[in-house]
Amino acid sequence: MKRILMAVSALLMIVACDKKEENTMIVEGNIDGLKVGTIYLQQYVNDKLTNIDSVVADGSGKFTFKRHLESPEVFYIYLDLKKQAGTDLGDRLMFFGEDTIININSSYDMLEVKAKISGSKSQKQYEDYSHTMRRFGMRNAELLEKQINAFKVGNTTLADSLNMASERNNYRRHLFVLNYALTHPDSYITPYVVLVDAPNTRVKYLDSIYGKLNKEVAASKYGKEFKTYIEVARKRENERTATDTTTENAE
Repeated sequence: MKRILMAVSALLMIVACDKKEENTMIVEGNIDGLKVGTIYLQQYVNDKLTNIDSVVADGSGKFTFKRHLESPEVFYIYLDLKKQAGTDLGDRLMFFGEDTIININSSYDMLEVKAKISGSKSQKQYEDYSHTMRRFGMRNAELLEKQINAFKVGNTTLADSLNMASERNNYRRHLFVLNYALTHPDSYITPYVVLVDAPNTRVKYLDSIYGKLNKEVAASKYGKEFKTYIEVARKRENERTATDTTTENAE
């Protein structure tokens, strides 16, 4: 009987530990070359980027953060390098956190460029999405440079043509975001990318995207924010319609 009670007790302890780890994100990794400074875990709290945890680097860039998480959301690794040479290409790294173990390894002098992030499904989806978005951005930068050169030599016809090409590129970018959202209703990044990259979309299209989200995504942090945004946008749209109708009747 004593052995049975001990076995049951051990089993209950295992179950309790497993339950405790539910909805828990563990972020661990190393910032190569970081000897002195502070590594912060950040997220937006009430629209303000806030430090929520930190590790002081003392001869090593290794870190571990643990955070309760109800659904995937964006976090940042921020390096405070006041006592060390600054970075070449930024000191803040964005990533999609999930309730799993996430590994982040990079270098202090090129944090974003050399970052290797694994363990998060949402992060992998966001990286694939961002790869295409960067192509649109690079195309716009290329067109802008050509447009500036055209203005310099007084070729306004070419400059206007390049401006139209840029507008078409922006339109294709917008369509890509909407198409991605409509074809990835089970991705937690979907409501986030629409809010960030296509917020000015007409309400009826936003409604279509929200209506296709699976229930878990719709109930997530960004799913709820997306719903609230649609409700506010619909109210504004109705107010504009009412104002336009009143103006027309007055005329």
